[in-house]
Amino acid sequence: MTYAGLDHWPEPPIDGDEVATLLGSLDRQRATFAWKVSGLDDRGMRARVGRSTMTLGGLLTHLAHVEDHYFSVRLFDNPPTPPWDAVDADDADWTISADASPASLQGMWQAAVDRSRALVAEAIASGGLGQPVRQRWPDGRAPSLRRTLIDMIEEYARHVGHADLLRESVDGLVGEDPPGIHD
Repeated sequence: MTYAGLDHWPEPPIDGDEVATLLGSLDRQRATFAWKVSGLDDRGMRARVGRSTMTLGGLLTHLAHVEDHYFSVRLFDNPPTPPWDAVDADDADWTISADASPASLQGMWQAAVDRSRALVAEAIASGGLGQPVRQRWPDGRAPSLRRTLIDMIEEYARHVGHADLLRESVDGLVGEDPPGIHD
């Protein structure tokens, strides 16, 4: 099984350099998220917990949007691409259309992850972690690529927790890593 486009379970290096450690940590969060949303049918993608309207399908949509926003729009100041160019970024990325299948949602997210990996590799090769992103914050500051990677790790860590609860409510799947990873 592959996780987030990877053919093995990612672990950040225990003594790697800064780039390898940051990218390894982000890939581990992506892989954990991919595991939590894998193998579900439409009912599983739309399951909710309590009063929350959050779903695993909504998380896939949201994180696909965040991947594109952080690493294309913020990092390179590219204009938003479809479907993000036609939605309210604060609300619409959490909703999934009635005809969105689990495979299409996972494919949209995986494509966004693949684009992000390529853009981050390009940025690291051309300017390193200390370079500022091209799209400034509203207060005029421009965070570094390093800070943006930390923010993305935080984004995934928060939503992996949500995905864990949602997935457990669907079929009882729990855990930090898929079975057999560390055997």
